[in-house]
Amino acid sequence: MTSVRRRAVSRLAAAVLAPGLLAAGAIAGAAPAAADDQPGQPGGATATLDGLKTFDKAVIHSDGGDKRVGAGLFEMTVDGGGTLQTYCIDIANPTTDKARYGEVSWDESSLNDNKDAGKILWILQNSYPQVNDLNTLADAAKLGDGEKLTAQTAAAGTQVAIWRFSDHADVEAVDPAAEKLADYLEQKAEDVPEPTASLTLDPQAVSGKAGERLGPVTVGTNAPSVTVGALTGASASGVQVVDKDGNKLTSTTDGGELYFDVPKGTEPGSAALTLKASTKVPVGRAFTSLGGHKSQTQILAGSSQSTVSATATATWADGGPIAAVTAEKECTAGGVKVTVTNNGDAPFEFTLAGEKKTVPAMESTEVTVPVEEDQRYNITITGPDGFEKTISGVLDCETAGTGGGEDEGTTPQTGSDGGSGEDQPAEEQDESDTDLAATGSSSNTPLIVGIALALVVLGGVAMVIVRKRKPATASGSDD
Repeated sequence: MTSVRRRAVSRLAAAVLAPGLLAAGAIAGAAPAAADDQPGQPGGATATLDGLKTFDKAVIHSDGGDKRVGAGLFEMTVDGGGTLQTYCIDIANPTTDKARYGEVSWDESSLNDNKDAGKILWILQNSYPQVNDLNTLADAAKLGDGEKLTAQTAAAGTQVAIWRFSDHADVEAVDPAAEKLADYLEQKAEDVPEPTASLTLDPQAVSGKAGERLGPVTVGTNAPSVTVGALTGASASGVQVVDKDGNKLTSTTDGGELYFDVPKGTEPGSAALTLKASTKVPVGRAFTSLGGHKSQTQILAGSSQSTVSATATATWADGGPIAAVTAEKECTAGGVKVTVTNNGDAPFEFTLAGEKKTVPAMESTEVTVPVEEDQRYNITITGPDGFEKTISGVLDCETAGTGGGEDEGTTPQTGSDGGSGEDQPAEEQDESDTDLAATGSSSNTPLIVGIALALVVLGGVAMVIVRKRKPATASGSDD
């Protein structure tokens, strides 16, 4: 096991900051801008990172030396309601303060070529917080007399075991009990199939002639029911969402098919449809950053009942070329795959990445645009009659940082140097609507503020000393 863990990420030392810099970054960090439309986010939960909440210490061994970091559970607040708990699967990349995240498949994350991804899911299913009984975990890990697990050390041991598979890093938990738990999880982990998405729509865009039903769009979800929202867009008047038999839809379920029923004579235009559901996001779903701001990839460890959503669009006309454009990250190809479908009766000519393409009537074409890892991209498709669509995001397919430096507002991969490791009070949770750990949050805000104030005071004292020691100029002035 040691030889495997010694394959540490070569750039790891640069990604882990000293505690003093961490405190300064936590105070001065700016929140990222709102999320852009992003391929690789076909639907599901979107959330804001709240930080590392339940954790203890770990040591990462690399060619650049040993680094002590916090290891444990992050928390996220879900858009529309809900809370998620996640572990890091991207040890060498930093987190961004209040980063926005979206649920994605393993293929669209750093797990895309990781043969151990299924073992990570086994760890998530068989350790904290899914297994909340710490005595059960202690027995499984064969802890000795006097050794025990707290919520913090259980989270740390689980995170360490995950890192050994997600990053193949040489990492150890500082607490002996946490290290024994990590070793147990690593040794017992088995391959488990990828979990289903909380909510997806396939395809996300359709097109066709007015007077037809455009679709189908197929719903994939683990929720018992999905609400079909109202159509939006200036051209949506008169258009309805229906099932295959033409019946108006207000809700649907997994596997359901929906169509946009566009009456004949409707002026050319487009409309958007958003579906929503309330469900627990499946454990093991990957979460990558949104909005063009890179932040380390996370994997879901627990979910309360949460709001999930997905959006599909429809475009129609009386005739001529009628295009629908979708995009998704292609991690194995190192880029973004753009699919252009033409459901009109004439060829659709468009320009993408500086090249002109033509899609014959009733056909589609795929173009993969190369994108650098960790770099923000803006891919624009233009066509006749003012047609234009821009796809923005960040390709986030690898675990090792690949350049670009750290943006303002970022912190090391764990967001902390490990904290105090003191026990945190438990809070009562309703097990009927959550699979989160029954633990509270640990906040270092008072400590950080105190450090900041101390640094300000020390800085002022230093300036006074320098001014007093500055030699007089030829005029005898200190100015």
